[in-house]
Amino acid sequence: PGDLVVLDANPGHDVGVVSLAGELVRVQMDRKSSNGDTYDMRKVLRKATQDDVDRWHAARKLEDETMFAARKVVADARLDMKVTDVEYQGDGTKATFYYTSEQRVDFRHILRPLSDRFKVKVEMKQIGARQETGRIGGIGSCGRGLCGSTWLTDFRSVSTSAARYQQLA
Repeated sequence: PGDLVVLDANPGHDVGVVSLAGELVRVQMDRKSSNGDTYDMRKVLRKATQDDVDRWHAARKLEDETMFAARKVVADARLDMKVTDVEYQGDGTKATFYYTSEQRVDFRHILRPLSDRFKVKVEMKQIGARQETGRIGGIGSCGRGLCGSTWLTDFRSVSTSAARYQQLA
């Protein structure tokens, strides 16, 4: 646990941190009632070299700049969507753009400009408002970090009366 490893991704590879090893993995997967065929289970190729780590950090540094530039491209195209986060793959060949929108958005005509500008394969994923706060984070009305970005892993539906009782927007 704690080691950086290179994982198989399609296309290319990604870098990840080992969080559990050995028997703990089986116990945790049984507790979450998960089968081994989940999307997040990736094949570990090797332990990460310094070159892999440097490339991963270089790609991560581009994420904020890419997000702001993507927001400008979306605004110029007058699309009703908000780019909330960008995540680069560990080898820097693919970028996932997370966005929120009230309805479906036809963004096909901005894929080519984004791909040409950043020289990466572009993937767009629509997320909800709760997933957005989970990715970005923030401070709740209690003064602590938002539960969805700190310890809460699954987002169950919440009734409006429960939200009003907790004085949440």
